[in-house]
Formats: sequence, C-alpha cells, structure tokens
Amino acid sequence: MNRSYDDYVDTPIGILKLSFNEKFELVSAIFPEDEITLPVANGLGSVKIQRVKKQFAEYFNGTRKTFDIPLSPEGTEFQKKVWTELLNIPYGETTTYQQMANKLGDPKVIRAAASANGKNPISIVIPCHRVIGSDGSLTGYAGGLHRKKWLLEHESPSPQQSLF
Repeated sequence: MNRSYDDYVDTPIGILKLSFNEKFELVSAIFPEDEITLPVANGLGSVKIQRVKKQFAEYFNGTRKTFDIPLSPEGTEFQKKVWTELLNIPYGETTTYQQMANKLGDPKVIRAAASANGKNPISIVIPCHRVIGSDGSLTGYAGGLHRKKWLLEHESPSPQQSLF
C-alpha cells in the first residue's frame, strides 16, 4: 500500500494543501476549493516536508525565485510534457497559451495545452500562473484569478506602487 502525507502552508493568498507520496516527492500543491482553517498535518515530522514548506515560505516572502523540490505529478504523458515546459518559464515572466503550443511543436495543440495547464496539480512550483491569454488577459487559473493576479504581481520585476 502506498502511503501519502499531507501538510499545509498558510500563504498570503490562502491555505495551500501539499500532498506527498511515500518517497516524500511533491504530488500536488493546491488551494482547496472551500476556505479552510489550517488543519493538523499527518506528515509534520518529516524533515523533507519541512524543507518544502520552507521553500514555499521563502517564495512568498520574496527571497526565493526557483524551487528545488522533488516532484511527482500524476498525469498523462502529454500533460507531463506541458508541465515540464511550464518549468522553463522564468520567474517574473509570462508566456501565452499559443507560445506554449508552439514550443510543444504544434500550434494546433493550443486547446490541449491549455487544458493540461489547467490540470497542473502542483501550483506555483510548476508555474501555470505564468501563462496568459494572447491579448494579455488573465485567463483561467484553478486556484482562482485573484490568486493568479497576486502571484504575477508578486513576481513582477517592477512592482506597482500605490499612489494612495
């Protein structure tokens, strides 16, 4: 029987649920659909899980731009190909769904690439939030468009200053 472990990170944009396999590879990082309070984790004692949580904390406090986490997302071969391509989008930059399809070698796979992007189980680390519409619009994000907007602003090389 494969064992799994869950833990949680309290972030500025909500609680992020982390799920790990028996090797403590990150299988998913999702914002639960329902707002939840920070639950007790079942993998809390693991040094490997604490290392992952530390990297998320560093990302959210602005001191980490890349992650060094063992990943094990579950999906089809095509989805995994898309998710691997997402890992190539640098911090602070965006790409479009059309550019993603082109990089995958076929401009006609734009819908399939967008669908795979939307099924990314490891948000933030596999940066699906960095993919936008060709017109610059913030299209779709499983964690909610308000989170996508926050993440892109957080990663922006020139943060917007409030005049008020």
